[in-house]
Amino acid sequence: MGDRAGHTQMPSVQHAFRLMEAVAAHEGGAPANELARQAGLPPDTTLELLRDMARDGFLRRLDDGCFVLGDVPSGDHSAQNLARLVRPALASLRDDLSAAAYLTFYDEGEIRIAEIVDGPLTPKVDLWVGFQDAGHATALGKCVLRELDDEARGEYLSRHTLADLTPRTITHRDELIRQLESSRSVPAVMDREEYDLGTVCIAVPVYGGGGRVGSLGVSFRADRMYRTSQVRQSLLASADRVTRDVSFGS
Repeated sequence: MGDRAGHTQMPSVQHAFRLMEAVAAHEGGAPANELARQAGLPPDTTLELLRDMARDGFLRRLDDGCFVLGDVPSGDHSAQNLARLVRPALASLRDDLSAAAYLTFYDEGEIRIAEIVDGPLTPKVDLWVGFQDAGHATALGKCVLRELDDEARGEYLSRHTLADLTPRTITHRDELIRQLESSRSVPAVMDREEYDLGTVCIAVPVYGGGGRVGSLGVSFRADRMYRTSQVRQSLLASADRVTRDVSFGS
């Protein structure tokens, strides 16, 4: 991303990478406010980065204001390839459970959303708080944290405040760790309205090459908790498919 005359140099390559991942997850493009929410960046920072990346050809702005990946080679757009590989499994999960489906992975010390597949009748949860700041309050995030070793988990928690997002959010580190450790005997992790009141999420782990870990999950209304047994079964089958077929870019 060249430092041209009159061109604002990007303040963070990591932020740019997160935006590339967010854009790659939307084949038809996404507006700046949606990309900001998904990447967990301030709207003003996001818009500045998007303009810079579009100017350098890494992204392209459509007539409707949405952004898509551009034509500049960047590692063969690995995030886009990952999304292409996992989207059929997530779409099948969405249709099977009538719920929005999500995939995350743990990368460079952060839990990142790799793909979301939803629909008009199965809308995703409103990502009103950036996901990297809400790992403690989501089934997807807690599932990854449970799989990390003590050192990696401790390092993650040392950098992230356990924000009080709803009255049900766990905000004490020791309590969160106790919950994670006590859930090791069951494959699925839940959050019961801990991120968003009225929404329940269930997630299971997925694995990639080189010991990489992620999570696969769905969100649905709290009044549909009676279906949790079916949800777990479908999630485990889909997680096996993702783990088998996708190597997370390794």
